[in-house]
Amino acid sequence: MEYSNNPIAPCGLNCTICHAYLREKNTCPGCYSVDENRWISIARCTIRKSDTWKTNESGFCYECEKYPCKRMKQLDRRYSSRYGVSNLRNLEYIRENGLPAFYEKEKVQWSCPQCGGTICVHKRYCLTCGK
Repeated sequence: MEYSNNPIAPCGLNCTICHAYLREKNTCPGCYSVDENRWISIARCTIRKSDTWKTNESGFCYECEKYPCKRMKQLDRRYSSRYGVSNLRNLEYIRENGLPAFYEKEKVQWSCPQCGGTICVHKRYCLTCGK
């Protein structure tokens, strides 16, 4: 699988709705960035450091024998409680329906009804129009 163009992280989070990915200055390149040392969160991520997703067919954590590992469960709890997003549910959706279907679902869910821009998962509003 070609990872460099995939905006869905190995853990199932959608980078395209992340504040760091969407902002205009000092934009995060996403979890598949080649320049991993530029972003401390990418460099330190234990999921990103794992070789499992790099060697399996899908490029996602759900193929790992330890799935869901302790770190995945922690991340899921944090994102579920703070932002209403579950990376574990995302991965299950991808496994069952495929990546193209997940892209479409996410596009609908995170598109601003006012301007069509992207609603940021962290800010909970559209970064284009502010609604």
